[in-house]
Amino acid sequence: MASNPMAGFIAGSHTPPRDVLNQEVTPLPSRQSAPKTCRVCGDEIGFKQNGELFVACHQCGFPVCRPCYEYERSEGNQSCPGCNTRYKRHKGCPRVAGDEDDNFDADDFDDEFPINNHNENHQHPHHENGEHNHQQWHPNGSMAGSITGKDFEGEREAYSNAEWQERVDKWKIRQEKRGILTKDDNANDPPADEDDFIMVEARQPLWRKVPIPSSKISPYRIVIILRFIILCFFLRFRILTPANDAYPLWLISVICEVWFAFSWILDQFPKWNPITRETYLDRLSARFEREGEPNRLAPVDVFVSSVDPLKEPPIITANTVLSILSLDYPVDKVSCYVSDDGASMLLFDALAETAEFARRWVPFCKKYSIEPRAPEYYFNQKIDYLKDKVEPTFVKERRAMKREYEEFKVRINALVAKAQKKPEEGWVMQDGTPWPGNITRDHPGMIQVYLGSEGALDVDGKELPRLVYVSREKRPGYQHHKKAGAMNALVRVSAVLTNAPFMLNLDCDHYINNSKAVREAMCFLMDPQIGKKLCYVQFPQRFDGIDRHDRYANRNVVFFDINMKGLDGIQGPVYVGTGCVFNRPALYGYDPPVSEKRPKMTCDCFPSWCCCCFGGSRKSKSKKKGEKRSLLGGLYTKKKKMMGKNYVRKGSSHAFDLEEIEEGLEGYDELEKASLMSQKNFEKRFGQSPVFIASTLKEDGGLPEGTNSTSLVKEAIHVISIGYEEKTEWGKEIGWIYGSVTEDILTGFKMHCRGWKSVYCMPRRPAFKGSAPINLSDRLHQVLRWALGSVEIFLSRHCPLWYGYGGKLKWLERLAYTNTIVYPLTSIPLLAYCTIPAICLLTGKFIIPTLNNLASIWFLALFLSIIVTGVLELRWSGVSIEDWWRNEQFWVIGGVSAHLFAVFQGLLKVLAGVDTNFTVTSKAAEDEEFGELYLFKWTTLLIPPTTLIILNMVGVVAGVSDAINNGYGSWGPLFGKLFFAFWVIVHLYPFLKGLMGRQNRTPTIVVLWSILLSSIFSLLWVRIDPFLPKQTGPLLKQCGVEC
Repeated sequence: MASNPMAGFIAGSHTPPRDVLNQEVTPLPSRQSAPKTCRVCGDEIGFKQNGELFVACHQCGFPVCRPCYEYERSEGNQSCPGCNTRYKRHKGCPRVAGDEDDNFDADDFDDEFPINNHNENHQHPHHENGEHNHQQWHPNGSMAGSITGKDFEGEREAYSNAEWQERVDKWKIRQEKRGILTKDDNANDPPADEDDFIMVEARQPLWRKVPIPSSKISPYRIVIILRFIILCFFLRFRILTPANDAYPLWLISVICEVWFAFSWILDQFPKWNPITRETYLDRLSARFEREGEPNRLAPVDVFVSSVDPLKEPPIITANTVLSILSLDYPVDKVSCYVSDDGASMLLFDALAETAEFARRWVPFCKKYSIEPRAPEYYFNQKIDYLKDKVEPTFVKERRAMKREYEEFKVRINALVAKAQKKPEEGWVMQDGTPWPGNITRDHPGMIQVYLGSEGALDVDGKELPRLVYVSREKRPGYQHHKKAGAMNALVRVSAVLTNAPFMLNLDCDHYINNSKAVREAMCFLMDPQIGKKLCYVQFPQRFDGIDRHDRYANRNVVFFDINMKGLDGIQGPVYVGTGCVFNRPALYGYDPPVSEKRPKMTCDCFPSWCCCCFGGSRKSKSKKKGEKRSLLGGLYTKKKKMMGKNYVRKGSSHAFDLEEIEEGLEGYDELEKASLMSQKNFEKRFGQSPVFIASTLKEDGGLPEGTNSTSLVKEAIHVISIGYEEKTEWGKEIGWIYGSVTEDILTGFKMHCRGWKSVYCMPRRPAFKGSAPINLSDRLHQVLRWALGSVEIFLSRHCPLWYGYGGKLKWLERLAYTNTIVYPLTSIPLLAYCTIPAICLLTGKFIIPTLNNLASIWFLALFLSIIVTGVLELRWSGVSIEDWWRNEQFWVIGGVSAHLFAVFQGLLKVLAGVDTNFTVTSKAAEDEEFGELYLFKWTTLLIPPTTLIILNMVGVVAGVSDAINNGYGSWGPLFGKLFFAFWVIVHLYPFLKGLMGRQNRTPTIVVLWSILLSSIFSLLWVRIDPFLPKQTGPLLKQCGVEC
């Protein structure tokens, strides 16, 4: 085992760097004393054509170069960073919207519009918008010339062809090693000087918003409005034309249709403004990874959660960890924390083997830039792995690496086989001491650091990312809050040991499929404009091992490719539990930073000069107080200012008892008391850990100075102790929020309510891939857990229907969150609506009276609007019609089974206190491909859909038989009933196919239960006969021949 000396195994129970613009007002520069450096990009400002220094803003003289000035006018807020005054157009600069007409000068007409001037010595190509394009092409493929202010022609002439080609070749080699330039990017046109190009790229935005083309989205919006209008008229018709001979059926059907309309509105309107985003990894590297300078990319802590290694095989967790350790990211800025909530020695030993294998796997991945970097999935790819590989040693090393992985896999299998038979005296570690986690629900906290800066190196002698095993303390009688509690423990441990400003959350079965995934997220989180306002960057979930037809809609493409894009255009996507990069301050319950407003003045003078504005007196008073303020008190004030006015939110549950705190502070003077009060507030909020509290005050992450490794590990044990969260805000306002088995929805909702925004990132190569339950029973249990969590939120104080008003949650975002928690309730009207066709066929009644021309028009219009809406939605989203149809089918299957059970289980849990245990979905692999798909597992969730299928089949047979017996006249009304019944059967077809399995035979127990329920229902219906009018007059006897 390669372990770290700082953290030999211990058990016990005890924001990225950003360029900030200086907001000071500077005097107007002169030629003699003018600063020559731009405050935005660091380049020289330069001079105008007449030899005068270029001054962007004549109000304050804030030093900005011409390229940054033009970029701010065309892409930014068009204002000076120093005084926020709108920039005026200078001679020769392209016009932008809002420029004054009287600022036009006829002399610069040729500079503004693309007219070729053959008398010029240097000709510059122009864009259509008037911007100079000094560089039309570069191997990176980005258009950098639109903001350049230099003419590269003179520099190109300074080199001979041989010298220039040599510089180009060296540049390409360095870019290929960074993974920025591919061989397909080669071209004959040489780029500009590398240093100038990198500087230009560093000024470019790291990402851009790509709206859906209006030719696709505008018809979609028009049809949505038309469908809403048609739906209103249709419901009006249904309500005003009751079926008198089947009034109960008509009433139930109308109630169901009104609910379906409400559900459609909740689902549809948040998709009004979908967007996509593009990232530029080359610009990120040019800005934060300059050659000869320290790497300025922000550190990242990666969290991997595991509960039961027997249901979540260690080989899958090991592949996830190996893909993390092999990230295309600086190794000293990546730390991997694995949470073992089952305190299993199997996972502990498996991670030790993984750390040893990583010493050979990580350098192999980075040397040959392979994808994906999880060995199980890399070696099982059915592709040409030699494509684009030119190194002669690759085949030999790949063959050797595959053999080493197979040996590693055998060692993991041996550990799994050993773990099947637990000794009576419990597990014993290699040094002979008992394993502290022998009792799963009663054990101390455990931490083991395997790799890191002081641990083992790889086979090439290079450093590896840190790998840490964490198992929090558990004791009987204490609530551990399942996955949410485990994630909060990882947040605290990582803050003590590494304190990276960003955190990536992954399930143990979700490996990194794109080694540049973290870089993709950093394009948003390290962006100087929006980075500090983002709570997280969510990636879509993609899956391996799903059958070709995706029978049970495991891919969930409609949600990830349609709904999430729509939410990205509002306030951001919801958090889906994995594949998400968090901003640490957002998880700490802080508000997003607000832009400071300029002080309001009562007179036309500078605030610090004028005594009538009381600026000087306030400043002097604060200065006197600040001289005696303690370090912690000062940091508290700084953090409070950085996070806005609502550091302690009004109306939240963490109102501290200040009188109780003040009682323990008697004997101190006022200044010392204020400092201690702030410290007490922090302890009330975050817990009693000075190291952790100090880490929360570091805006850009990192550890406090003067800390040593031994004390940090002991402190990490303390912050995962069982009583650490008592009387704190963990799980209430901080970290993952408690109160639901779907803690992901609740956590993201709280962040959005505070005003944070999130971003949806969809790189071309999927960032993460996981395994999904392709077995029918497991899939239904997974959907049951999600729906149960939604019902818990609906019945809690955090329900979006009544929580967070007066905050910063946008109303369309609220609609989306409302849809995520009320959708299980649709199961009740859906079950009733699917039962109505069978009843109509068995009784000869129908929910619709005789159709007239107007009614036929509304039915036809509604039907067509539904079809057109779906087609246009598929058109702008790119989702296939097969994926859309599978999603529709499973909406019915899940609605009449898992969602229905979730509603009743949620009511029992919240109202009666009956707890429902969360079952971990098994991820065991089958020997045969898709063997799990045909495996039958009995569950009560199968009974309602099977009953519906039998009822509707019996109704179809009864309806056809009745029409044959009664003649041709009864066939007309029958077609509507048959269409209704077949609509139900077709939607439940994947369920029926899953029941029959490989042998095309439905299990006997399911058939018996379903026939029993169908028989009871039919007999009860015949006995009640609700459509027979009650006889109140004289009894009429049947007439015979003599009548």
